[in-house]
Amino acid sequence: VPQRPWARALAALLAALLIWVGWSLGQALTAPGDDSVVARVADWGRNNHLAPVVTLMETIQYDLSPPRVGGRPAIALRPAAPAPHAATHPQALPPRLVSPAGPPLPGEGAWQVLRTVGGRPALLGAYLRPDAQHTSYVAAVASMDPTLLRFELHPGWSDPGTAAWGVPYEVPAGGRSGLVATFNGGFKINEAGGGFYLNGTTRGTLTPGAASLVLYRDGRVAVGVWGRDVSMTSQVVGVRQNLKLIVDHGVVPAAVDTNIESGWGATIGGAYFVWRSGIGVTADGRVVFVYGPALSVRTLADLLQRAGCVEAMQLDINPAWMSFMSYRPPVGGADPVPVKLLDGQQRPADRYYSTTSRDFVAVFAR
Repeated sequence: VPQRPWARALAALLAALLIWVGWSLGQALTAPGDDSVVARVADWGRNNHLAPVVTLMETIQYDLSPPRVGGRPAIALRPAAPAPHAATHPQALPPRLVSPAGPPLPGEGAWQVLRTVGGRPALLGAYLRPDAQHTSYVAAVASMDPTLLRFELHPGWSDPGTAAWGVPYEVPAGGRSGLVATFNGGFKINEAGGGFYLNGTTRGTLTPGAASLVLYRDGRVAVGVWGRDVSMTSQVVGVRQNLKLIVDHGVVPAAVDTNIESGWGATIGGAYFVWRSGIGVTADGRVVFVYGPALSVRTLADLLQRAGCVEAMQLDINPAWMSFMSYRPPVGGADPVPVKLLDGQQRPADRYYSTTSRDFVAVFAR
C-alpha cells in the first residue's frame, strides 16, 4: 500500500528530531569538564525545555529512597587537619558549635585548624549532625578568616558560559600558589533568580532583592541583598546571585518554609532533605561555608546561623555539584594537594584543577 503523504512527512519529522536530539545530547556528553553522565543528561534536559521531566524523575528517586532517619554517623566528627604545621601564633578559636541533634557526640562541633597562613589559623572546619531526625548524616562547616585570605570568583565553561571573563574555568597550573580552598557556586543562572557578573561581563540580570555573594578587588567578600546591603561600585570584581537570603540580620526568615518549589530549587524543593550548600558572613567578618547531605533549606540556614552568620544564602544543591576542598601546602615545586572536607561528596578533590562546567570560588593566602 503506498505510504500516505502525511505519514511520510511525519516520518521525516521524527527522523530530523532524532538526529537533532542525538547531535545535541552528544554535544552535552562530550563538553569539557568532569560532570557525570547523569548530571550532563539532566543539565541537557533542563536546557531543552524538559525541566518538568527531570524534576519528576528526581522526585521519584527521592520518594523511593529518602534519607535515613535515626542512627549514628559512620565517620569521626572531627575533620582531619591537612596542614602539616600547627599555628605558631596561637589564638582563640570560635566557640564550639552547638549540635542541632541534641547532646554532642565526641568531637561534634569542635573546630579544627585546617590551614594556617603566616602561622595563624586561616581555615577552620567542624562537623555537625544536621537535625534531630537525620542523625546518621554529617554536615561540614568551614570558617575562613578574610584578613588572611582573598577570594576569587571563576566562571563555569557551560554556566555562566564562555565569554571574555578574564579568569579561567579552572585554577590553572602556574596559578595555584597559595591556594587554600575552593567551593561550588550556585544554581544555573537561568534558575538562580539573579545574575552573574565578573570583570565587566554579565550573564543573566543583577536583580534587586536577590541574595548576592560579592567579591571585591582587595579579595574581600560580602553577602547581602542586592540594592540594600550591596551594590555595584568600582571596587566590585564579581557578583554571584542566588535566590533570597536564608539568614538575614541574624534571623532565619519564615520565607525558607514557603515557596518551597519556586523559591528554593527547580529540581528539588526546599523541604526535601538533599545535598545542599550555602555561604554567609559573621558579625566579625568571617566567611562561612556549609554543605552536606540530608539538608532542607531550614536546616541549612540553621547551621549557618549556628556558625554565627548574620547574612547567608543558599548556593547549589544535589550531590553532582557539591564541593569544598582545602589544600595542603605543596612539597617542593608540586601543586597544593586537594582534600575533600566531606569524603562523601561525589566530585573529585581535584575537580577545579581542570575545566569545570559550573562557577566556583577559589580562596588564596594573602
